[in-house]
Amino acid sequence: MADPSSYRPKPGQIPDSPGVYKFRDEHRRVIYVGKAKSLRQRLANYFQPLASLHPRTATMVTTAASVEWTVVSTEVEALQLEYSWIKEFDPRFNVKYRDDKSYPYLAVTLNEEFPRVQVMRGHKKKGVRYFGPYAHAWAIRETVDLMLRVFPVRTCSAGVFRNAASAGRPCLLGYIGKCSAPCVGRVSPGEHRELAEEFCDFMAGRTGAYLRRLEKLMTAAAEDMEYEKAARLRDDLTALRRAMEKNAVVLADATDADLVALAEDELEAAVQIFHVRGGRVRGQRGWVTDKVEAVDTAGLVEHALQQLYGEESGDAVPKEVLVPALPDDAEALSAWLAGRRGSGVSLRVPQRGDKKALMETVARNAQQALVLHKTKRASDLTTRSRALEEIADALGLDTAPLRIECFDVSHLQGEDVVASMVVFEDGLPRKSEYRRFQIKSFEGQDDVRSMYEVIGRRFKRYLAEKEKTGEWDLPADGEVPAAPEGREDDGRPKRFAYPPQLVVVDGGQPQVAAARRALDELGVDDVAVCGLAKRLEEVWLPGEDDPVVLPRASEGLYLLQRVRDTAHDFAIRYQRSKRTKRIRTSPLDDVPGLGATRKQALIKHFGSVKRLRQATIEQICAVPGMGRKTAEAVVVALAQAAPAAPAVNTATGEIMEDDGGTTA
Repeated sequence: MADPSSYRPKPGQIPDSPGVYKFRDEHRRVIYVGKAKSLRQRLANYFQPLASLHPRTATMVTTAASVEWTVVSTEVEALQLEYSWIKEFDPRFNVKYRDDKSYPYLAVTLNEEFPRVQVMRGHKKKGVRYFGPYAHAWAIRETVDLMLRVFPVRTCSAGVFRNAASAGRPCLLGYIGKCSAPCVGRVSPGEHRELAEEFCDFMAGRTGAYLRRLEKLMTAAAEDMEYEKAARLRDDLTALRRAMEKNAVVLADATDADLVALAEDELEAAVQIFHVRGGRVRGQRGWVTDKVEAVDTAGLVEHALQQLYGEESGDAVPKEVLVPALPDDAEALSAWLAGRRGSGVSLRVPQRGDKKALMETVARNAQQALVLHKTKRASDLTTRSRALEEIADALGLDTAPLRIECFDVSHLQGEDVVASMVVFEDGLPRKSEYRRFQIKSFEGQDDVRSMYEVIGRRFKRYLAEKEKTGEWDLPADGEVPAAPEGREDDGRPKRFAYPPQLVVVDGGQPQVAAARRALDELGVDDVAVCGLAKRLEEVWLPGEDDPVVLPRASEGLYLLQRVRDTAHDFAIRYQRSKRTKRIRTSPLDDVPGLGATRKQALIKHFGSVKRLRQATIEQICAVPGMGRKTAEAVVVALAQAAPAAPAVNTATGEIMEDDGGTTA
């Protein structure tokens, strides 16, 4: 591990101008590439005390052994040089999006004498017109099959084309009218190229004029009583409209735009792109990346745009690029995109209307892609086994923790304090074993005391189950509450009967110490404890002053993070449900003998609790089913209950009047 001060440039050595810099390790390998408006200011940020740096940045500067830079004239040149160096050196600490699949394109080989329509993957070739990408190759083939009726362009390979030409006989598509058969000279090279260009124009979104022309030709043929020709043109129109329907209209103004959205967590990010041409979604693609550098959403957007358009030019770069956040150097990025397109490119965040709604759809796709990626990663048996082994090695366990229990505490400003317990067995969630706790031993907010209470209650139940089944002799001073029978009728052990090999708590040293103290007081010494602090993803062990730092790409860290996040979400859902239930309680709940049916009848009759509170005993008695004794109890209960604070709609911030109908 190198000391950054050993290779820090001397003051005044770094120019105060735009440029691109490279960090190299001791073997002269480039490990990070960055750009800056001012090299002097940017590089100074890397040579601060390590404690003040982001952990990933600190890892990078201690891995590096030297830094060098190149001065450029403009920020646009810096952007282009940064992209070129990232492609050339593939630095380990730079964000690099990886395709989760090789997306297929609909390609027209305009660089050939007789252009061919086909499915293409991989790197784009010069002189080939591309449309897409599509999610599936069969979607391309369906579209092409409909289009060939109107634009009978060649689709055969070079070998098939040569064989047909030498035999003087076209293939089947030539006989059924889905190929103009240039191989046998039915059309000239110029006529066939014109067909291919019309095909490209239609796929590019210039559909209206062509459809209107076909409609006029169909009408004219019908008027001239050329009914067969008119019927053929009608079928051509139907085929083209069916092809267009496969790409729904999403923007009414025939917009050409790419929409980029992101979903991210502490370690990974997923990007999704919708390609809209002529107001229709013509293609979709996505990547997933490891967040190997300290980067925010705006930085991820910049990296995504560099990868997306770094090899593109012309119409492949749209007039408009919509993103969730603008990078710091948005103007330079727009200028770089405009240079690749050859005309102006608008880079902005949609604020309202159809574009914002479509951006939300893209964002949902990105979130689903990230979840699917994590699910696939977690479901792999080999990966799970490696994760458990890494956890065991990092924590010094004798065996892999096949059962992991994670605890988290949740509250809202000290109210409705609850906790959750989630269980992972063999690296997979076991939802039937999840448990929820209400904090009972004290009032207010204290995460450490809450964690101590929950761990103690969980393992007291475990010891009680062991005592009932005769598998555990309690210590003389082990105070254990009474518990039900140890086993269900079907022979399965009851809840809390299985001990974990590892307890994970959401938090740092204080929470870990509280959990360990609770176990020690119960005499449980064969269960390991650790904590995962969310801010820096550090693993804390009892009695240790320094955390265990697992490698960023560690499967073990990924599993611990997933366990912790699951417990966090489970606790939040329980806390919200309790808060909602508390807000919805009514003073009528305490009226003896007043059931749900009569409560609803009262609310329906008077409209709200507020109006019911203003009613007399006689007015309440007028409600069907209400006797005088019950009516008097209702009046007393409402008089004793102080009016509740007005409810607030959390979505809009609007205060909801009680007259609107309080739930009884």
